[in-house]
Amino acid sequence: MAKSKSYQKRFYRELTKDSDLIGQEVIVKETDLFIFAEKDIKAIAEDIVKKYRAEIEDYIKHRPEFMASLEPIMDDALATEIIKEMIRTTGLAGVGPMASVAGAIAEFSGNELLAHSKQIIIENGGDIFIKSDKVRTVAIYAGDSPLSSKIFIKIKPKDTPLGICTSSGTVGHSLSFGKADACVIIAKSAILADAVATATCNRIREKKDIAPSLEFALSIKGVKGAVAILGKDFGSIGDIELV
Repeated sequence: MAKSKSYQKRFYRELTKDSDLIGQEVIVKETDLFIFAEKDIKAIAEDIVKKYRAEIEDYIKHRPEFMASLEPIMDDALATEIIKEMIRTTGLAGVGPMASVAGAIAEFSGNELLAHSKQIIIENGGDIFIKSDKVRTVAIYAGDSPLSSKIFIKIKPKDTPLGICTSSGTVGHSLSFGKADACVIIAKSAILADAVATATCNRIREKKDIAPSLEFALSIKGVKGAVAILGKDFGSIGDIELV
């Protein structure tokens, strides 16, 4: 029986739980973040998320293709920084701007929250922004794949802040043209990682697609490593340590 989205979300957040940090959920309309920090910063985080959501919503009102396009759109020198980054990174990946929205909100919010906590982990629909002073491991949730939650990515403090973003053709509600159970991209930018995860997942429909799709991901400047899972098969590439 298929698991509900709410179950998947709770399960994933259990896997990312760290006892040395305080977990707090921040929900603003469709944005549903789980934030780990050294103290309670929920009220501050809510205000930050509202600000960035408002910037994105306002931009869509006067440029609807920002939301609707499945392909890159032209740069806009007058846009806010979060909009510019979404357009830039999805241009590199060859997908529409909204393919990076979860990573964008996680990263911009995370960078602001670092003024209030030296360590921040934000999970937004399977996309993660992390700044940590200790080694962390992140489980890869891949739905009904037998490899789901059995492969972990080791994150070293010196490599953070870092984006770890996942796209899936079988889990969740996000649009995907591929069939991979999980495509995970690691990059210094969570916005870039989100965009490239979508683009990579779109390319994987069968086992033979895994290797060339991972090579495509690593060819994009700024991507550090990638993992793809399709049923019982998986591959990895780049500067990535699996445990």
